[in-house]
Amino acid sequence: MKTTWRLDGTQSDVLIKTKHNVIAYLAGGTNTFDGYIDIENNTIEDASIAFLLDVNNKKKPLHTAKKHQNMNDLFDVNQYPIIRFQSTSFEKITNNINFLKGNLTIQNVTKAVELDAEFIGFNAYNGDKKAAFEITGKINRKDFNISENPLSTYGVAYNNKELKLIANLEFTV
Repeated sequence: MKTTWRLDGTQSDVLIKTKHNVIAYLAGGTNTFDGYIDIENNTIEDASIAFLLDVNNKKKPLHTAKKHQNMNDLFDVNQYPIIRFQSTSFEKITNNINFLKGNLTIQNVTKAVELDAEFIGFNAYNGDKKAAFEITGKINRKDFNISENPLSTYGVAYNNKELKLIANLEFTV
């Protein structure tokens, strides 16, 4: 039996990182998103995962030791505020090692990507069943027409060709 679990945005977070000036990372966090996972017979094999991430979230700015950046430094958040992901396959290797393939849409460009998915486990809390995952991956900025060397509002150059995605997602049924 297939069960749909809803993403709990209050217990989940996403971190997007990129290098600047070659030696350090700037990280942008956000928790304004929605999604689900379909689980068949309480097993994660062949699970289907989808989520929407609002990068125009003003609540959590990018942060460095001395400066605050915002997601608009990396993405055109006014024109394309939503990042979308829809899985096409979920391959279970071991209990904690899984490969999640799917279509990622950033700035109206959709590309197939492969992400690593660590299944943290099932749990129950306050009468709700929960399933938790950590999803990580590297995304080529060129693939999504994200400027390779934009300057932040503070003049910091983001000169890395990759974005790192780290998503800690908790789903509730």
